[in-house]
Amino acid sequence: MGARCSLVVNGRSVRVSTGDTPLEAALAEGMIASVQTQAGAPPAHQGAARPARRPPAHRARPESLRPGLPSAPIPGQEVAPPIPVAIRKGTVTEIRRLSPGIVEVVATLTRRPTLEPGHQAHVTFAGLPTLTLAPTLRIDGAAEINEAVFHIPRDPEGGPVDAIRLDQPVRLKGPVGRGQYRPGGGRLVLVAAGAGFGAIWAIARAARYVEPAREMALAVGARAALDLYMRESLDWLRRTGVARIVLCADRGRQRPPDVRSGPLTAHLPSLRATDVVHVAGDVSTVGAVQVLAASVGARCYPIVLD
Repeated sequence: MGARCSLVVNGRSVRVSTGDTPLEAALAEGMIASVQTQAGAPPAHQGAARPARRPPAHRARPESLRPGLPSAPIPGQEVAPPIPVAIRKGTVTEIRRLSPGIVEVVATLTRRPTLEPGHQAHVTFAGLPTLTLAPTLRIDGAAEINEAVFHIPRDPEGGPVDAIRLDQPVRLKGPVGRGQYRPGGGRLVLVAAGAGFGAIWAIARAARYVEPAREMALAVGARAALDLYMRESLDWLRRTGVARIVLCADRGRQRPPDVRSGPLTAHLPSLRATDVVHVAGDVSTVGAVQVLAASVGARCYPIVLD
C-alpha cells in the first residue's frame, strides 16, 4: 500500500496518496479545487497540465466525475441500421377471399423482398392506386422466399381491390414505416384490427421462433365476427405457448362463444411500462392504442394500413 498523507483544500481535510497532486486529490474527493499550478507543472496559462493519474482502486470517484463508459444496450432498444429502400417487381399468382371483408393476394417476385416482419411497402397493382400494405404470411404460416403475401381489406360494395387479377403486374417499394419486429425486452403486446392482422401475424410468428420464451399477449378485433378469419393462425400460436389471446367484434348478435363484444381497445390487457406494443389496423384504432400505451410509458410501434 502506498504512503498516505493529509492536506487541507479549501478548508476541507483530504487524504491523498504520495505522488498525487492537489488537483487529483480534490477530483478524487468530488471537489474542484481552485488550483492554478500543480507541483512540477507549468502554470495553466503557459501550457496544459499533465493528465491526472488514475486514483488508487480503493478510492471511488464520484459518478459525476467518472468518464463515460460504454454500457450494454437496453434490450428492445437497440438501433438497427435502416434497411435501404428497394423496388421489387412481380405478378399476382394467387387471390383468395379470407372473409367477407378481407382478401388474400399473393405476388411472386423476381427477387425476394428484404423487409422485416411488420415493415410496410408501397404496393402498386398495375392500373390501380398505390396502397400501403404490410407483407405477411398465409394463414397457415407458409410463404415462399420470393413471395409477398398481403391481407387487404375489401369494401363489401366493391372497390379497387376487386379489380386485382391473376398475372397482373405488381410493384413493391419499401420498407415504409418503423413498426417492424424488434427482438428483446419486455412483454410483447400485439394488437390487430381487421386486415391489420396480416402485419401482426408476421411479427407474432417471427417472435415465436426467435424468442420462444418471451411473454406475448394478442388482441384481435373486427367489425363483424365473420371477419375473424385467422383461427388457424391463432391455433398455431396457442400450440407454441401463447395463452393470452382475445377476440372481439363490434357488430353482430351471433358471435362464437370466444368472441367478445365491443371495440378492440376495451379488451386489451392491462399495459405496463415495460411492454412493447405493436398495433396494426385503421388509423382510429391505432391512434387509440398509441394513447393507451403512452399513458403508462410503454413503447408503441404503429402500423397504419390503407
